[in-house]
Amino acid sequence: MEMPFRPLNKISKLYLKITDKAKYIKYKRQVIYYKIDLNRTIKLNAVLAQKTITNPDKIKALAKVKGKINFIHAGNAGDIIYALPTLKAIYKLTGVPINLYLLLDQPHGLDPMYTHPLGNVTLNLQMANMLTPLIDQLEYINSCLPYQSEEIDIKLDLFRELPLLLDKGNIIRWYNYTTGILPEVATPWLKATPSQNFSDKIVIARSQRYRNPHIDYNFLNKYKNLCFIGVKSEYEEIVQCIPKIEFVEVSNFLQMAEIIAGAAFFIGNQSFPFSIAEALKVPRILETSFEAPNVIPDGDNGFDFLLQEHFEWHVENLNQRHRS
Repeated sequence: MEMPFRPLNKISKLYLKITDKAKYIKYKRQVIYYKIDLNRTIKLNAVLAQKTITNPDKIKALAKVKGKINFIHAGNAGDIIYALPTLKAIYKLTGVPINLYLLLDQPHGLDPMYTHPLGNVTLNLQMANMLTPLIDQLEYINSCLPYQSEEIDIKLDLFRELPLLLDKGNIIRWYNYTTGILPEVATPWLKATPSQNFSDKIVIARSQRYRNPHIDYNFLNKYKNLCFIGVKSEYEEIVQCIPKIEFVEVSNFLQMAEIIAGAAFFIGNQSFPFSIAEALKVPRILETSFEAPNVIPDGDNGFDFLLQEHFEWHVENLNQRHRS
């Protein structure tokens, strides 16, 4: 049986460096993997010690005892949208009222090279008030409210305490790792009445984060009826390369969903508006980030790209489909 790795003391390490350079290089690699594994084990044990990891049987038992389940989420608006398929699956499993509480003003930990519309917090009251009309109308959500010291049964963003590389994989699957619930993501989990005012519009959103620096949006100037949804500073950037693009301001995210639902098709990067497009399963094109490819279109009408050629092809393809 292979012996577990143990770091050498200073003298042994120096001796190895002098006497066997190849073995010393291999040892340094082993130290790196040892530290990664040790850190992973510490984080995992800390989460397991909380006894908050659940599974479908435990969730059904909880629902039977309490007659409802209270969830909390402290993440960004997009993360909350991607948590909804799990809540939908839990509602289907248990049949009890599902209450979603939003924990506000939590530190974002944003990289200093990026800016975010909310500064350095994940969600504030204004953003929560814009989000709740979109979520409250869902048949599988009993209520969606800012957190006010209610008793919480399941912490949705517990996955952040696990030793996961959150810049990879699929955001929607994060919730499976703490609940054991596999959500259905190929079909819509949001609903919105399509706005007829945007039936011939190509709707675009592009946040500062998660941009692919090798992509150029200038070719879109040959298309008509372009409009932009997002924050004003993002619009002021994109209008520099697409001068005729129209800015559309929304009062809440249900209105944004109605615009996206009614559009000819949607183009976006890995920002909040794309989460709505993905949840509605409208014709949509995703600008994938090289740095954090953790959003994956699933189901019909979803396309993603890394290269300019594919971006232009997808836009032309969806435009022709819409015109035919």
